[in-house]
Amino acid sequence: MKNVLRGLVPAVAAVLLTISPSAVAPHSTAAIAQSADAGLDNQIQADIQNNVLKRSQFKNVKASVQNAVVTLTGTVDVYSQKEDLDKRVHRIKRIKGVENEVDVAGPEVPDAELQDKLIRAISYSRVGYGTTAFNAISVNVQNGAVTLGGTAYGPVDADTAVAVASNMKGVKDVNNEIQVDPVSPMDDRIRLAVYRAVYGFPSLNKYAIDPAQPIRISVRNGNVTLFGVVINQGDKDVAGIRANSVPGVFSVTNNLQVAGQPEKK
Repeated sequence: MKNVLRGLVPAVAAVLLTISPSAVAPHSTAAIAQSADAGLDNQIQADIQNNVLKRSQFKNVKASVQNAVVTLTGTVDVYSQKEDLDKRVHRIKRIKGVENEVDVAGPEVPDAELQDKLIRAISYSRVGYGTTAFNAISVNVQNGAVTLGGTAYGPVDADTAVAVASNMKGVKDVNNEIQVDPVSPMDDRIRLAVYRAVYGFPSLNKYAIDPAQPIRISVRNGNVTLFGVVINQGDKDVAGIRANSVPGVFSVTNNLQVAGQPEKK
């Protein structure tokens, strides 16, 4: 009997050595990791639903999550809501990325009409703050996508222009290329002096009547640029001469356009 037992011990040991770890373990490492990923995705999905998509402005938006990457689809009413949605979802913990494929619904507005509306709305957006004449913000619209350019007196003026565009019906996208004039006490002094020199001249003070049609003044490191549309060549020339007369001005670029004449490229 002892000899039989001695013979069985090596045989049993050999059988045990041939059993793979996966046959012993109830789940493989890959399965455990996959289960953990699915649990994280479900948690992120629940957080987005409870903290973001329950808001009325996102009622037509859906979110899917895979490997902690969120994909947003559906529609919103205006572009600002799409931006707001993106920011809110990015605040959700443990996400790795956001694919924002949400479309901006609402009316289809012809580009030319939308551009005119935006120019007027942006021109009047800072009336009362004393900076209207110092903002030369350009607007270009192509297939509902808006590009804002030119210069702004300060970051608040630039941000206001972006907000106006982002909240206007018909705008599908907003690209902000506005340059903000540098902060400089010297530039502030020159800016005010040029304003007084230009608008204080009898033939030019008529351009202060309508905030949407002023002679616009940009100052960057002592260099002055004039923008806008004037009635005749004489007003353009006088405005340039008046700006050049201000002490401390390094240069004046007169980009004023004369009404009825083609814009120079």
